[in-house]
Amino acid sequence: MRAREFINENAKITKRQQSATKGLHLFKDGEMWNTDYTLNRIMMAAASTDGTFVPTMDGSSWVGKYKTSHPYTEQEAEMLKMAYKAAGATWVDVNHGDLNSEELQSTNTQSITKPFKGYKKK
Repeated sequence: MRAREFINENAKITKRQQSATKGLHLFKDGEMWNTDYTLNRIMMAAASTDGTFVPTMDGSSWVGKYKTSHPYTEQEAEMLKMAYKAAGATWVDVNHGDLNSEELQSTNTQSITKPFKGYKKK
């Protein structure tokens, strides 16, 4: 291909450009909300199958069609609230202002692997 024939996203793909590509699929989600999220779900499903069966998984997670933000401090949370207002975005504080991250009591109390007891003597 010559430089003027590079695939341009602003124009339709020509027959010559199409023949130079291998495996070309276009997709969008059914609701036409967020193709990034749909791409994530498609890649998770592709990793769960070998191409001979449809994997069992939900089409969306608890995040659904939302973007997420994760403030670490109270100041960052307040900054995000002001930014949401400035952008006219709707938002929900899922943790109701709780910025603590606490592990369960059982975390890191028992190893999942068996300890190595050495090689057997001959």
